[in-house]
Amino acid sequence: MRKNLLKVLSLAAVTTVIMGSLAGCGKSKETTTNGKEGTAKTETRIAVVLKAVNSDYWKQVKAGADDAGKALGIKVDVLGPNAETDIAGQTSIMEDQIVNKASALVVAPSQPSAAVATFDKADSAKIPVLLIDSDADWDKKKSFIGTGNLAGGEVGGKYIAGKLQKGDQVVVLRGALGDKTHDDRTNGAKKAMEDAGLKVVAVQPANSDRNMGMSVMENLIQTNPNIKGVFCSNDEMALGATRALSQAGKKGVVVVGFDGSPDALKAIKAGELTGSVAQSAYNIGKFGVEAAAKVVKGESIDKRIDTGTSMVTSENVDKVQAELDKILGK
Repeated sequence: MRKNLLKVLSLAAVTTVIMGSLAGCGKSKETTTNGKEGTAKTETRIAVVLKAVNSDYWKQVKAGADDAGKALGIKVDVLGPNAETDIAGQTSIMEDQIVNKASALVVAPSQPSAAVATFDKADSAKIPVLLIDSDADWDKKKSFIGTGNLAGGEVGGKYIAGKLQKGDQVVVLRGALGDKTHDDRTNGAKKAMEDAGLKVVAVQPANSDRNMGMSVMENLIQTNPNIKGVFCSNDEMALGATRALSQAGKKGVVVVGFDGSPDALKAIKAGELTGSVAQSAYNIGKFGVEAAAKVVKGESIDKRIDTGTSMVTSENVDKVQAELDKILGK
């Protein structure tokens, strides 16, 4: 009896091993993120690399990108250096995302010409690149999503001209030299003001910084005491310029910024800033991620996607503010 029992147990053990081996030879299955059996899926992850992350404007771009990611059910990482002038920092971030195999890069290049080499690396790694805010002369980009900055500059320049008289002196405070966004805004405004008969006595870089905008404006007041108008290619510089003018006791100077940032809207409501050429920073981020998601799926998109501009003044600032508060969830 004992010998028969041992034979039965041995046979059962062998059968178990054989069945296990046969099961191991069958077609394996993986569990997807939704818990169902099937082929494992690679998660779509779009890296959005901004010029900076510490200003109202870029916070709006981030909000649009984040919202698009949530709506599409994809992962979106929004990254950037602390200053728009940190070209090396932005390059390092882009290269990290290439190494980490982002599904697509959505980039607002601080210095487009300097970024082309990194774009080429992404292309070699089969990572599609879309540009937002600032375009670059690189024919492998999938699309440019952003404002028509030359036309936007013209809007600001014409508005200033409408407030002044022929022959009045005006100055321009612009972002970093070599930044195509600020090149276009500056050129558009300068041409519009000169065509209207205004005298552009200075164009000075203030690197998109409020404190630098104030410092540059203080110097311009000293060398050009009869300034009647100021165009700034972003709102941060405009807010610095208004502070310098106020401290110098200069009243009635027309100051126009560019971006339609929250701080600019507050300054317009307070009567400190004349106006701002508003672009839809939120849509730049939103449309950028939406376009990138289509590219990742193999869908076609337009080579240029214009997000538009509008002039914000004391007449419409309350409406614009309400729309912005909704975007930022205030």
